Parts: sequence; structure tokens; C-alpha cells
Amino acid sequence: MALWIEAESVELRPNATEDDLQAVIRAAYRQVLGNAHVLESQRLSSAESQLRNGDITVRGFVRAIAQSDLYRSRFFDTASPYRFIELNFKHLLGRAPQDQSEISQHVQLYIGQGYEAEINSYIDSDEYALSFGENIVPYARGNQTQPGIKNVGFNRTFALMRGFATSDAGKSAKLISDIGGNRATKIVAPAAGSGASSSTGKRFRITVSKVSYGPRVTRSAATFEVGYVQLSQKIQNIHKTGGKILSITEVS
Repeated sequence: MALWIEAESVELRPNATEDDLQAVIRAAYRQVLGNAHVLESQRLSSAESQLRNGDITVRGFVRAIAQSDLYRSRFFDTASPYRFIELNFKHLLGRAPQDQSEISQHVQLYIGQGYEAEINSYIDSDEYALSFGENIVPYARGNQTQPGIKNVGFNRTFALMRGFATSDAGKSAKLISDIGGNRATKIVAPAAGSGASSSTGKRFRITVSKVSYGPRVTRSAATFEVGYVQLSQKIQNIHKTGGKILSITEVS
């Protein structure tokens, strides 16, 4: 196997040296774990050996990282469900979610079938196979023209990526209001000295249809006003009660 690098693409090819293999392994950890530093004790030695021996492909190694306790502890146990899903898109497909239907589909999947099924849905998808195949490490591709991917995905992917040195730490989803409200995502420069722009002081108005509050009480439409911190949880609750979000509007 040999290593082939073109732009952001890193591929493991036949007759690779050990240095080539280590470059692929580093790229996979960096991509799937969102630039997080991986301690020696945290490395998946068994999966690395399987990759070295040809027992699994790069695709299998990516799956092993995403199914690991390390990934789960960083991006599932401590983050909101929306944040978990948008990071899965970023880490495993190299792009941002396109719209609310994609988010809702994955929320329903992991609630109904569990964590492993949610992770596998990206790696076993036709999109993954066409984009990366068996031996290319996933990489950011929102700046490329892609069949079936909307143009709005460029800005949304940019908002998630924010540069090579950024970290994916953080519990709150970054695209929730734009996707929920079916709005284009603005490219906003990070605040000076902070590396990120803040929305925590803003309030949002959510307009919802088909809201159910229990077996006896239903409403055809409703409006809620919440702060940024409560936004993710409120949207989750709306979906759990069968509500459909019509719009999310910033009010202050």
C-alpha cells in the first residue's frame, strides 16, 4: 500500500510504508475526532493493527474511531443531540447537514435504533462510498460542487469547519436556528481574540404546527420564544411531541 495525497484527500494505497500508514492513521484521528489531541493511551491499538495487517480498510478504521468510547464521550455524552448529529456529518461525510429533514431523520434513527446505527448510517451510505470509497480518509468537501448537495451547504460547512486548528469542543449546535428556520447560513468572522462569534445573548421565536401536549390537548399552531441556551432543548421537545417547525426567527 502507498499513500496518495491530493488537496485534502489522504488515501492508503497498496505497498504503503509504515510512515505512510501512520500518516493515514493521524489523518483519520484528526478528521473523526475533530482536531482533538489523542493521547498514546487513547489510541485504538487493535484497530490500528487490523489496518496495518489489511484486515480492515480505512473505512473500517474510521468506523472503529466513531464507534469508540473516546468518540462517544467527546461528542455524544456531553453534547446536545443536534450538536452530535451535525458533528457526525462533519466528521464522517465532510459536510454540514443540508436541512431539517436530514437532522430529523438522524434524530429518529438514534432514538429508535441507538448510537451504533446512527454512526453506521453515515459510513454505510452511498454518499460515503462515492466520496471516499474504502481507503480515503473523510475530509472537508463543502467547498466542492457535489451532486445532490445544495449550494447552502458551502456556508454551513464553513461555519462548522472554521479552519484547520479549530476544535469541536462545545455542547451547543451551531446551525440549529438556520436549519430549523430553513435559512441560509451567514459566514461570520470570529470575534477578535476569541476564535468564535457568540450568540448566547440572543432570543429566538419558534413557530410550530401540529403540536401535541398529551392525549387530550392538541394545537394546530403555536409560537415559543426562548433564549439561545434553551433553543436546542426546545427544538428537541417539539420534535418529540410531533411538532413541525415552520420558522425560527431571531427577535433580540
